[in-house]
Amino acid sequence: MPQNDVPDFTALLRSAERSAVHLEMRDSYMADPLFDAWRDGREIPLPDAYREWQDLVRETVARGVAVRRARVVSEPVTDYIRWEHSLTGWHNVAAGEDVRWLPRRLASDLMLPGNDLWLIDDRLVLFHWFTGDGEWAGHEVTEDPTVVKTVTAAFEAVWERAIEHEEFAV
Repeated sequence: MPQNDVPDFTALLRSAERSAVHLEMRDSYMADPLFDAWRDGREIPLPDAYREWQDLVRETVARGVAVRRARVVSEPVTDYIRWEHSLTGWHNVAAGEDVRWLPRRLASDLMLPGNDLWLIDDRLVLFHWFTGDGEWAGHEVTEDPTVVKTVTAAFEAVWERAIEHEEFAV
């Protein structure tokens, strides 16, 4: 599906009936004001987008949809990953996500997709593209059964090895 035909993400997540899983494999992403403040030792108000995400996840989980997120990370972790870890409990987990972390060294024998992604109900994959410095570069949706099957297997292999958020130390 061409990039301009990618559905609105909120609508996509609201279409999930059983599961929505997110695979993240980068060690840093584009600048975020909350990350900048954390790194500088400052506190700033939570941006609206964070509250909106929590509301969307709560709504999704309340409908009986399992929302899981797995992060494949290098060690030692980057400051960005340290920051993500610091907010995951009160932001993602508190909203209803189940989050796990997989050190990259434990993923060497896994066949992983080349991009971050969302997999909805084992039927649709939304790939996210980023530049080398973590800036947003676009996305693509596919329902190709072969791609969906490959992505499903990759996510489940990561999930099986990954460490629960509460147990993962940065």
